Amino acid sequence: MSPRIKICGLTRAPDLQQAVQAGADALGLVFYPPSPRHVDPSTAARLAREVPPFVCIVGLFVNADPAAVRATLATVPIHLLQFHGDEDEAYCRQFDRPYVKAARVRPGLDLLQYASAFPSAQAILLDAFVDGYGGGGRVFDWSLVPAELGRPLILSGGLDEDNVGEAVRRLRPAAVDVSSGVEASKGIKDPGKMRAFVAAVRAAGPSDDTGGRTA
Repeated sequence: MSPRIKICGLTRAPDLQQAVQAGADALGLVFYPPSPRHVDPSTAARLAREVPPFVCIVGLFVNADPAAVRATLATVPIHLLQFHGDEDEAYCRQFDRPYVKAARVRPGLDLLQYASAFPSAQAILLDAFVDGYGGGGRVFDWSLVPAELGRPLILSGGLDEDNVGEAVRRLRPAAVDVSSGVEASKGIKDPGKMRAFVAAVRAAGPSDDTGGRTA
């Protein structure tokens, strides 16, 4: 099966609809106020009403107050939480909701140790280390990814229609996550780029959702 595809940083209903039509499996809503792709819970709830059945709504948080996460969950029908900051496993588990944990990849970070610290995570998302948290449009060194991560891998960080095929063939991630690579401007998606990105992933071949890959 091809990797699952998440299009993140959606801020407008037309973009969300185009993402679904392009074939996205998951749609990301950013609840991190410093991000140019941030949406407040009321806007997110309106966007969520546009999401058809069997498409996953992902809520992205960065070092958020637990009360703020719970308030958002009470308003928005989020299926999967994505934690992109310095949260530990106890923090991530407290919401009784499936979650993925992001790692900001850089030389010296032991990804095996990092992944083992989150045994309850559905997957580990690997993103480039940039100032701020995510959405930097920067590709990290894929050779830093171990052959056996121990958890399903979600690949992010500077992906676009031109490089995602190679990324999928090399790393065989369970899923890929794109934001800036399918944008016309920050927070505004480009329908043609979304369609091209999905097509490139589908053409690249199957994923590996076991946490191991062929180096």
